[in-house]
Amino acid sequence: MADMTHIERVMAALQTKQGDRLMTYPIACGVNRKLVNGGITYREWAHNPKLYAQAFIEGQKKFDFDFAIGLMDLSVMAGDLGAHVRMDEQNTPFVDQTIIHNTEDYEKLEVPDIKKGRSAVLIEGTKLYSQALKDKVITAGFIEGPLLALTQSAGAERVFMDMFTNPSAIHKALATMTAYDVEMTKAFGKTGCVGLCWDYLWGNYSCLGDAEYEEFEGCKKYALKLNELTVKEGMAVAVHNCADLPHLETQITKFKTSIYSMAYYPLIPGSPSAAETIANGFADKCIIGGNIDPQLFIRGTTEKITQVTKDLIKEVKTALCKRGLPDTKYCIASGCEVPPDIHTKMENIAAVVDTTKKYGKTG
Repeated sequence: MADMTHIERVMAALQTKQGDRLMTYPIACGVNRKLVNGGITYREWAHNPKLYAQAFIEGQKKFDFDFAIGLMDLSVMAGDLGAHVRMDEQNTPFVDQTIIHNTEDYEKLEVPDIKKGRSAVLIEGTKLYSQALKDKVITAGFIEGPLLALTQSAGAERVFMDMFTNPSAIHKALATMTAYDVEMTKAFGKTGCVGLCWDYLWGNYSCLGDAEYEEFEGCKKYALKLNELTVKEGMAVAVHNCADLPHLETQITKFKTSIYSMAYYPLIPGSPSAAETIANGFADKCIIGGNIDPQLFIRGTTEKITQVTKDLIKEVKTALCKRGLPDTKYCIASGCEVPPDIHTKMENIAAVVDTTKKYGKTG
């Protein structure tokens, strides 16, 4: 089969048609700032929409990915709500001072002005790279789901405890977070991105059972409402969940997800591998991606990550063949973001892409 463009390849997979090869997208986001102006700090990248966008544009030029997905980090919403974010020069920012200290604080949350703060950087930056790459690759924005945004703002331990002791307060806060997400979704819909990737991290059996996840995220008031709005605004629904025991049935089947990004934890019993996920029918419903340990991009040799990629390709192609699916319904990717650390080896990102192009061909 003749080589396809990135967009043709993804569209074929979405329609369960044969493509020329497996797709690939190591989730290289913040690390791409190293390609801008000889390297810029995380702070510069995360506060300037032009620099933010340029990193994805340069990453596409250098690595030739099949997707461009605009993950900044998971503290954007919490920071704009008022939480203090520790912003190191070269590493992923994180919340070090939450804004919820008692039950009453949940009710004080207000949707911030998304035209200000890092929310605004995220929206404008997504618009810039989506416009620049629209003819080359599938682009998507990235956003935190309401429960993830709340745990970032309040602390996960507090939220999980208050789910049982003060559920009404949690629901009031989730309503605010969902309203925030609604505003962000509408704004993303005007950027030109083709998809919107939701981080629904807490769909994880290590933390919440089906009933709890349904009540506090996977219902019509929250995730289902946001997913429907995403489609209404002209974007495909993608979901990223790097949990060890993800709620696959809910987050793929119920959410009507087009692309599902997941991790694999081989030392945790029950963590679904790529082959198991395919065998259980989830690749019938959407594109599945993920699996490669993100730490390999820092700690692994090029030879090691090349071999891991080859092994994953073989596993995926075998499982897809047994399932009777085109052997292009999987995206060879990291299980979570490639670490934006200065010590991440850019050659390891290239190795995953190049290995997929060589060994992921159909036939």
